[in-house]
Amino acid sequence: MNLDLAVLDAFRGLTGGDPEGIWRAPGRINLIGEHTDYNDGFVLPFALPQAAYLAASRRDDNRIRIVSVDLGERFETDLADLAPNHDGWHAYLAGVFWALREAGHDVGGADLALASDVPIGAGLSSSAAIECVLVEALNDLYDLGIDPMARAVLARRTENGYVGAPTGLMDQAASMLCTAGHALFLDCRSLSVDQVPLDPGAHGRAILVVDTGTRHSHAGGEYATRRADCEQAARELGVPALRDVAADGLDERLAGLSDERLVRRARHVITENDRVLQACAALRRDDFAALGELMTASHASMRGDYEITEESVDLTVQTALDAGATGARMTGGGFGGCVLVLAPVESLGAITAAVTTAFVDSGRSAPATFVARPSAGAGRLN
Repeated sequence: MNLDLAVLDAFRGLTGGDPEGIWRAPGRINLIGEHTDYNDGFVLPFALPQAAYLAASRRDDNRIRIVSVDLGERFETDLADLAPNHDGWHAYLAGVFWALREAGHDVGGADLALASDVPIGAGLSSSAAIECVLVEALNDLYDLGIDPMARAVLARRTENGYVGAPTGLMDQAASMLCTAGHALFLDCRSLSVDQVPLDPGAHGRAILVVDTGTRHSHAGGEYATRRADCEQAARELGVPALRDVAADGLDERLAGLSDERLVRRARHVITENDRVLQACAALRRDDFAALGELMTASHASMRGDYEITEESVDLTVQTALDAGATGARMTGGGFGGCVLVLAPVESLGAITAAVTTAFVDSGRSAPATFVARPSAGAGRLN
C-alpha cells in the first residue's frame, strides 16, 4: 500500500476535499545504547524506511478530527477538552496539540488522516513516528518556526506528559533528525548530535531486523521501575545522572550501592554509554567486526544486568550468532520486540532460516524479518 495515497483518500473521505499537505516521519532502530537516554547518556539510532504518514489541514475552529487508515476508526474532540490520558491510539495525536499549546504555541484545530507501517510494540518507535509527523505538520501549517530538536522535545512531552510513558528523547530525536546513510549520535544531556556514516552494504554487511512478535508497552510498570532504579543509583553515587560515572574502576565505585539490583542497573547503563562511544569510533574506521562484538556485549548486559530481555529475543540472538552473525542484540525498550542482527550479506539466508526453524521448533510462529537501511528523518512530502 502506498501510504501517502492512503492518507490522501482517507482525508478526502473525512472532509470532502484535499489536504494542505502530506507529511512523513519514520520509525527508528537503535543500533546501540539502550536505556541510556533517560540517564543523560549516549545513543546511536538510525531512521527506518517504515514511517507514519499524515494528511492534514487547518480548521477555522478548535475542533480536531482524526481518521486512522490502519484501524478504520475516527476520533473527534475540542482543544478545550484536551487533558492528559493514555486511553486509545488517538492520545498520541491529541497530546501533540496539548504539548504545543502548553508550550505557548498558537495552534488551532485540524483535520487529520493517519497511516503507518511501523510495527506497533516492536521496539521500532511507532508512537514517536506518530507524534513527530504531527509536530512536523503543525509546525508547517501554523508557521511556528520550531527548530528540529525542539520539535523532538515537544513530541517527547506528548509521550511523557500526556500519554504517561516515561521515555527518553532518543525515539523522537531519531525520527526528526536522522539523515539517510547515517546513524545519529545523540548526547542526551547537551542534545548535541553528530551524523555517523552507516553503510554496511558497502562493506559486505547487512543489518537484519527480526521481529519476534512479542509485544511490549512503554507505559507498563517495568520500564518505569528501571528508570526509578537508575535515579536511585545516581543519588547514592552522588552524581546528577549515571552518565557522570566513568567505566574505569566501575566495580569499586558500584560496591557502595545499597542493593545488588541497583549495582546491576547502574553497571548496564554506564558500560552501555561506553559501548556507544566505542561503536561510533568503530563505524568511523569501518570496523564492523568491532561493532558486532559491541552489539553482542550490549545484549548480554541487557539480559544479565538490566533484565529486560525475554525468551524469544534471547533465542533469536543466540541462533543468529550460531548461524554466522557477527553481532546481535535486542533493540528498544525491552520485554520483547525486535532483534538487530549484523551479518555478512551472504549469511542472511542461512540466519533467517535458522531463526525461523528455532521459532517453529519452540512452538512459535515464524518471525517477520527485513533488512534495515538508514533513512531520512521527518519531512513534508507535498
